[in-house]
Amino acid sequence: MKDARGEIIYVGKASSLRKRVRSYFQAKHPLDLKTRRLVSKITDFEYIVTPSERDALILEDTLIKRHQPQFNVRLRDDKRYPYLKLTAEKFPRLVIARRIERDAERGARYFGPYTDAYALRQAMKALQQLFRVRTCTLAIGDKPVRQRPCLDHYLGLCDAPCVSWIDERSYQALVDEAALFLGGRHEELLPKLQKEMEAASRKLKFERAAKIRDRIQALQRLLGAKKALDGAERDAIGLYQENDSCVVQIFFVRGGKLVGRESFSMETAGSADPREILTAFVKQYYGKAAFIPREILLPNEIDEHTLIEQWLSERRGSRVRLGVPKRGSKAKLIRMVLRNAELALREEQARPLKHPNEAALVELKKLFDLEGPPRRVEGFDVSSSQGADPVASMVVFENGTPKKSDYRRFKIQSVQGPDDFAMMAEAVRRRLENALKGDERFLPFPDLILIDGGKGQLSAARGVMWDLGLAEIPTLALAKEFEHIFMGNRSEPIVLPRDSPALQLLKRVRDEAHRFALAYHRTLRGKRTVHSLLDDIAGVGPARKRALLEHFGSLKRLREAALEELLEVPGLSRRVAQQIWQALKEN
Repeated sequence: MKDARGEIIYVGKASSLRKRVRSYFQAKHPLDLKTRRLVSKITDFEYIVTPSERDALILEDTLIKRHQPQFNVRLRDDKRYPYLKLTAEKFPRLVIARRIERDAERGARYFGPYTDAYALRQAMKALQQLFRVRTCTLAIGDKPVRQRPCLDHYLGLCDAPCVSWIDERSYQALVDEAALFLGGRHEELLPKLQKEMEAASRKLKFERAAKIRDRIQALQRLLGAKKALDGAERDAIGLYQENDSCVVQIFFVRGGKLVGRESFSMETAGSADPREILTAFVKQYYGKAAFIPREILLPNEIDEHTLIEQWLSERRGSRVRLGVPKRGSKAKLIRMVLRNAELALREEQARPLKHPNEAALVELKKLFDLEGPPRRVEGFDVSSSQGADPVASMVVFENGTPKKSDYRRFKIQSVQGPDDFAMMAEAVRRRLENALKGDERFLPFPDLILIDGGKGQLSAARGVMWDLGLAEIPTLALAKEFEHIFMGNRSEPIVLPRDSPALQLLKRVRDEAHRFALAYHRTLRGKRTVHSLLDDIAGVGPARKRALLEHFGSLKRLREAALEELLEVPGLSRRVAQQIWQALKEN
C-alpha cells in the first residue's frame, strides 16, 4: 500500500486479496487507531501473486526488510547484530560476521545473532580456550605459511596449523566440537570427548588424554554454572508492551540448560495487538537466524501458526513445533521470560539520558516525525575550485558525537565543470550503492542524512535515493545563509530557534562535512599545484619528486622549506635546489 508520494507504507499478504483489501475500507467493526491512520494515507496499492502461501510469507518478510514500511511491525535494528562464523576453509577460522553470506551453502557455519557484545566476546574466548580454533586471517594450505607460530599458540589459544603442528583431520575434529558447543548440543559433545580421552589413554598417549580431560572439566564447570531445566532444545519468547514501547526477550535452552538470552526492541507502528507483534517478530527473527531449535514456546497464539511451523521446519530440516504452554515447567519458563521482558522495558524507561546529545536527538525525532531518535546521522558536502579537483565528504555522527573511523571521502569522477548538484548526487549514490553491495565500510545505513545546501542539493540526493529504492531514509538539507532546513516533502523551509538543540547538532554535522571536504580538496589541489611546478623544473624527475616528498613529509612542509633545508635532500645539487626554491617562492 502506498501514500500520495508513492512511498510504500504497508506490506501484507492474504490468500484472498479481495477480502483483505475490502476489510480496510468496509469494516463491520470500528478499526483500531493504527489501521485508521493507515487507511487515511492509502492512495494506491499494487500486488504480487505467488505460487504458494510459503512463497508469500518469504516475500512479505523480504519486502518489509527492504522498504521498512511505516505501518508494519518491525524488529528494530535486526540486520546489525553480529554472528559467530566458522569459515569454509581447509583450516576453518572463527570470525565475527555481520550477516549470513552465500558461503553458508559451501559449508560455512553461523551461530547467533548476538545482541550482547559481552556475550559475543565470551563465546569467542571460550571457543579459543576450549577448542583452539584459529582467528587469524592466514590462508593455510598443505604447506606451512610461517616459520614459527604466533602468540596465540603460546597462550594456548591455537594449535598452530600455520606451521603444520596439527594435521587437517585433527583440526577439523576440534572445529566440529566447537560447532557442537555453539549449537548447544553438549549432550553429544561430552560423551564424544570422553571416548576420545579413553582411546588416547589406551594408546598410551597420556599427554593428549590429559588435554582432553582438561577440556571436559572446563566444559563441565561452564555448563554446571547454567540453570538446569528439563533436557530439551527450545527457545522461549516473552513480550511486554507499554504504549509505543515494546520489548521481546528470548531465552535459549540447549541440552536442558539455560545457555543465554537476547533482548530486542520492536517498532510497533502504533499496534496494540500482541498477537500481531509476536507474529511479526517470529517471522523476522527466525527468517535470518542461523539456528532454529526443535521447539519454540510462545506466550500466546500467533497468526498463520501452521504455515510458520511448516516454513521453520523446512529451514531447520526437521520438525519444528510452536507451542503455547498452559501449565507445568514450560508455562513457568514463559512466565519467567515475560517477567524479564517487563523488567527490561522498565529498565530502559528508567535509564537516564544515555548521551549528552540525547535532547537534540529526541527533538529531531519529534520535529521531523522520525521513527526514533536518529542515532546515526551522516552529513554530505562537496568542494571544488570552479569544477577543478572536485571532491565530496561523508561524515558520521553517532549519538551526536563524531565517529571519525566511519568518515569517507570521494574523488568525483562523473562530473565535468562546477555542478554541485551532480557532484552531490554522485557522492550519495556511491555511498548507498556500496552499502547495498554489502561493503562493511559503508554499513549500517544511516537513520538520517543531512545535505549541506538547499533545495537543489536535496533534490539531487533524493532522486538518487528513489532510484536505489532507499527513499525511506529521512533526508534534510541545511542551508548556510539563514540556517534554513529543507525536507523533500515540504516546499517551505523549516526555521528553528537559534538555541534549538536539534539545530545546533545539525550545524555541527554540516560544518564538519564542510571542513572534511574542504581539507581533502585543498590536499588534492596543493598536490596538483606542487607536482605541476616540479614537473616544469629542469632536472626534477619522478625520483627527485619522490625524494623531496619523502624528506619533508608533506607538501605544506616542502612549500615552507628554506634553501638550506632543500640542500639536505640526498642527491639534490645546489643548482637544482635553487631552481626548486625559486619556483616555490614565486608561486
